[in-house]
Amino acid sequence: MTHDDHLNIISLIPSATEIVALLGLTDRLLARSHECDYPPQVQALPICTAPKFNPEGTSLEIHDRVTHLLQTALSVYEVKTDILSQLQPTHILTQAQCEVCAVSLADVEQAVATLMPTQPQIISLQPNTLADVWADIERVGQVLGVTVEAPLSQLQQRVEACIQVTQSIAEADRPTVACIEWADPLMAAGNWIPELVQMAGGKSLFGTIGQHSPWLQWEELVAANPEVIILMPCGYGLDRTQQDLDHLAQQPQWKMLQAVQTGQVYITDGNHYFNRPGPRLVDSLEILAEILHPDRLQYGYQGRGWRRDNWQINRR
Repeated sequence: MTHDDHLNIISLIPSATEIVALLGLTDRLLARSHECDYPPQVQALPICTAPKFNPEGTSLEIHDRVTHLLQTALSVYEVKTDILSQLQPTHILTQAQCEVCAVSLADVEQAVATLMPTQPQIISLQPNTLADVWADIERVGQVLGVTVEAPLSQLQQRVEACIQVTQSIAEADRPTVACIEWADPLMAAGNWIPELVQMAGGKSLFGTIGQHSPWLQWEELVAANPEVIILMPCGYGLDRTQQDLDHLAQQPQWKMLQAVQTGQVYITDGNHYFNRPGPRLVDSLEILAEILHPDRLQYGYQGRGWRRDNWQINRR
């Protein structure tokens, strides 16, 4: 894959960093956001964003801090303009998807306005579906002058291979699935997640393909009574997600849910997989397929990408 040696890229969102890596341009990355951690070698790069809030605490405390900040600020993160102007990038990748996920586009534009003499090109990503992610990969490749056909077709072939197995699953064998993106207050997963659940051979109960993640009332979860519950809180790995599950398990209605009674509750690494609209959404699809239909599909993610909640029996 050929590319321009004059490329100097800064990525302000983890999914964009992974797209740059997919396109073979990791060596052209000058800096990253405080959340970019994959592929592992990017962790050595300078960090040019920071949260304006304390990211420690319970899910409710974090939610309250973020909500309060958004009433007074464009974004809950800041851009370190001193680092940007020092590095003089040719391209900055950011997003306009969600002001809670990363620095806002407006903040980046404001920071770049102070970056004279050069004006880097801002590439802003705003994917809501899997097709949007493919289009983003193509667009980033086009702007950066690299061909995307080979890496993109490898990803799409993996998706097709999974669908080929799941499409023959009878309607009656497709479990109803609740994907939880935040535990307190409750939020179901939207955007690309309902689509991935469908592709993986399940029926997504909440969230609409391509629409933002909806807030959820406990009563709605109880009324829907999902066969499978999958936790994928935004920004959390497995251990932190387990803490949220422990919180949910204290709710009086929790043990009445059929997913809890049949041991079909799972925690996932939402931070590395489901919450990042980049190449690893394909891994996310494979994780879902492995959880929902382990008799048909095994990819080997158990233990690192997801685990079953083993404590349910003790709680009942």
